[in-house]
Amino acid sequence: MSLNILLIEDDRQLQRQLARQLAQFGHEVHAAFDGPQALSLLSSLPVDAVVLDWMMPGMDGPEVVRRMREDGMTMPVLMLTALGQTLDKVEGLEAGADDYVVKPVDPAELNARLNALLRARRTSDQGTDTIAAGDIVISPSRLTGWRDGQPLALSQTEFKLLLELARNAGTVVTRPMLIERIWGRDVVPTTNIVDAHIRQLRVKLLQHGDDPIATVRGLGYTLRA
Repeated sequence: MSLNILLIEDDRQLQRQLARQLAQFGHEVHAAFDGPQALSLLSSLPVDAVVLDWMMPGMDGPEVVRRMREDGMTMPVLMLTALGQTLDKVEGLEAGADDYVVKPVDPAELNARLNALLRARRTSDQGTDTIAAGDIVISPSRLTGWRDGQPLALSQTEFKLLLELARNAGTVVTRPMLIERIWGRDVVPTTNIVDAHIRQLRVKLLQHGDDPIATVRGLGYTLRA
C-alpha cells in the first residue's frame, strides 16, 4: 500500500533517516520540523497518514494532534515516542492519536502499523459487518468466523487474532501489534504467547483448507488475501 505521509520530526538526522526508509516501502514522504509548520502543510497537502514525534520544542505532539482534530482532520496519526511511562502514551492517544511506536524505530514495524491503521480506517468507513480475506469471512459484531462457508469454532483469543489478520490481509502484522491489540499495551509476555495461539488457530483453519497464515521471520504473520 503506497501512502502519502507527513513526517513531523525536529531531529533532522532522524527525519532524513525515517523519510528514506519510508520511501523504500513506496511511500511519498513530506517533512515538517515543528508543529506550526506541520499544521500549515496539512491545510494544503493531501495526506493519508501522519507520523508525529511526541517530544518537540514549543508545540508538542499531543498538542499538534488536538489542533488537527479540532480542525476536522481525520487522517490516522502515529506518534513516535522515546518515553516509557504509560501515562505519556495515554496522553497522546487521548489527544487523538491512533497508535504509537517507541524509538528507536524499526522501519518494518513503522510501515506495518501505518498500513494497519489505513486498512482499519477504510474498513470502518465501509460500514460493513463482515470482513473477507480469501475464503475466510468474519463478522466482528457476531464474533463469528467462517472458512469456505463452514463456521469456525474459535476461542475468543483465536477470533481476535484472526480478525486482526483479516483486517490486514496481505500485509504483515507484527508480534508487538498483536500483543497490544489482543492482550493489552502494557503486557510484556514471558513466553511465545502469540506463536502458541497462532498454532492453535492454524489447526482450526486447516480443517477447511490449506494453511492461509504465512510466518514472516523476525516480524510476525500475514493472512493470504
